[in-house]
Amino acid sequence: MAARAIWKANLKVGSESLPVKLYSAVQDQTVHFHILESKTQTRVKQHMVNPETESEEPKDTLKKGYEVDRGQFVLLEDGDLTSIEPPASRDIDVEAFIPAGKISHQWYDRPYYLGPDGDSDSYFALAEALTARKREGFATWVMRKKSYIGSLQAADGYLVLATLRHSDEVLSARDLPQPSGRALDPREIKMAQQLIEVLEGDFRPEEFRDEYRDRVMNYIESKAKGKKPKLVKISERRPSEASLTDVLAASLKAVNKASTKDKGKRVA
Repeated sequence: MAARAIWKANLKVGSESLPVKLYSAVQDQTVHFHILESKTQTRVKQHMVNPETESEEPKDTLKKGYEVDRGQFVLLEDGDLTSIEPPASRDIDVEAFIPAGKISHQWYDRPYYLGPDGDSDSYFALAEALTARKREGFATWVMRKKSYIGSLQAADGYLVLATLRHSDEVLSARDLPQPSGRALDPREIKMAQQLIEVLEGDFRPEEFRDEYRDRVMNYIESKAKGKKPKLVKISERRPSEASLTDVLAASLKAVNKASTKDKGKRVA
């Protein structure tokens, strides 16, 4: 299925302005269910009900409110939020270019593809330059009444724009509990390093699937065909009470055994 653009914009880099199209780079595969009345299989609607009177409230009596203290709300009119929305714009402004990888993973939110919308030569030249210089751009824009910050990168010859979280949304590792107890045994550190070395490999995303979703969809498809499927209960893994050294040693032994077995098959 061909990709469909969800927004058009102008990518502004200094005095240059490149017309681009925005495409989703990911798609939601969550299984969604409808709530039905069991006998008639009619979809059930949700209503706003006052918990004190248990009566449905008409839409014209509802107000948005923000709780500033327990039980104390600031009420907002329909036009209040509209008056403070950011000005509409079709510009994606690149503020600066920084070394690629400078932004850590917890800042990233959602990726989009930027495709050319006319001037393809300048578009692909920018993508090539980002790759050659190992740089990514820090960009700002307004889309659908909301302000965004993001990272402009090159991937497989195309431009990718990933939205970033704002500073008040990202928690620092410094806020985590500090290490306590005994100092790490040098053997534990060495064995952990060996385990990492043994498990070194390539990232093959096609090997990782949402197994729960697959099981749910297989179950639904079987029921749709009139079958009575049975789900095999997944055995629960109990946490081990062994020491870190024992766990690492067992892991190394299992990995080495699997590696030796695999090599034996290749020789055969």
